[in-house]
Amino acid sequence: MFREERYWYSPNLGKEMRVIVYGHAGQPFLIFPTQDSMSNNYEDFGMIATVSDYLEQGRIRMFCVDSVDAEGWSAKGTDPYWRSQRVEQYYHYICDEVMPFILDWTQGWLPITNGCSMGANHSLNFFLRRPDLFGGCLCLSGVYDSDFFFDGYMDETLYMNSPERYMPSLDPGHYYVDLYNQRKIIVCIGQGAWEDGLGSQRFLDTVFKEKGIQAWFDYWGYDVNHDWPWWKLQMRYFLPYLLGDM
Repeated sequence: MFREERYWYSPNLGKEMRVIVYGHAGQPFLIFPTQDSMSNNYEDFGMIATVSDYLEQGRIRMFCVDSVDAEGWSAKGTDPYWRSQRVEQYYHYICDEVMPFILDWTQGWLPITNGCSMGANHSLNFFLRRPDLFGGCLCLSGVYDSDFFFDGYMDETLYMNSPERYMPSLDPGHYYVDLYNQRKIIVCIGQGAWEDGLGSQRFLDTVFKEKGIQAWFDYWGYDVNHDWPWWKLQMRYFLPYLLGDM
């Protein structure tokens, strides 16, 4: 299987960041790691092995990025304003640095955002903010309520990174709604242990329906926990839909 690591110093973040590319051809995916993790997250926890046939056959390729969650979303007890600024700096790192890299690599093929847990939060937020840059999203077990991370704090910058805040305010006539409906949107969660995002997913499910946004909000069983074995099953389950095989 093709695997290559790329590093560069990010002017948006003021530090060196890594992207690991898996697969030689096919539909690109932009992979966000779980909370506080880095670009080797999918490899270390077996997700790359889980989809190795898709990668080896040239059906998909994955661009896995580092996170700065530990400096933003997870940094409780530090200045919340600075944390929200760090969240936005990461947004600009992805859109202004990583995306030109991916688009150059794929000759303009828009990636689908994907991630589990905190990675799902990023996947949905980035897609919703920039549906012109991304070809869809596959979000597994996310918590989309910013209060879960910021304990009720809110400012303008954090608002822009909080789908549960900005989506209810979206005008149903906004041109983004048409863009959303040209993409494939999957938001999935189990109803078992540690699935803290169930309420926030149900809330967004209702909001999307009110706005006329077509999305697949899927709810797995009460035995389906917030954990890698289920995310691997969900990835295999949804990939054929995203690739047009069903």
